[in-house]
Amino acid sequence: MWIRDIRRLTLKKGKHMKKLILLVIALFALNGIAYANVDLNTATQEELQSVKGIGKKKAQAIVEYRQAHGNFKSVDELDNVKGFGKKSVKKLSKELTVAANPAPVATSKKKGAKPAAAKK
Repeated sequence: MWIRDIRRLTLKKGKHMKKLILLVIALFALNGIAYANVDLNTATQEELQSVKGIGKKKAQAIVEYRQAHGNFKSVDELDNVKGFGKKSVKKLSKELTVAANPAPVATSKKKGAKPAAAKK
C-alpha cells in the first residue's frame, strides 16, 4: 500500500519537474532577449537609456560625443565621455557593443542642420 503512495508522489513530482524545467528554460530565453547588447554607434538616446546605469544625461552625453567625434572604435572609448569612468565602463561593457563596420550616424535633425560628410 505504501508503495502505491510513493509511486503517486513520484508521478506528481515528475509533472511538476517538467513544468519547472520548462519555466527555467523560458526564463533563460527571455533573459537573453532582455539583455541584448546596445551598439554605441547606432543606438538612439532612448535605446541607451534602456541600459541599466545609463540615464537621460549620460545617454545624451554619449550621443553628443558621437556627433562631435564620430563613431566609437571600442566600448573603452566611452571613458572619454563626460560622466563615465573606468569602473562604470567596465560594468557597462557587458551590455554595450561597437559594430565592426557601423553605418554613418546621423548628426542632428534640427532645422538648418547640415548632414554629416561621409568619410572616404
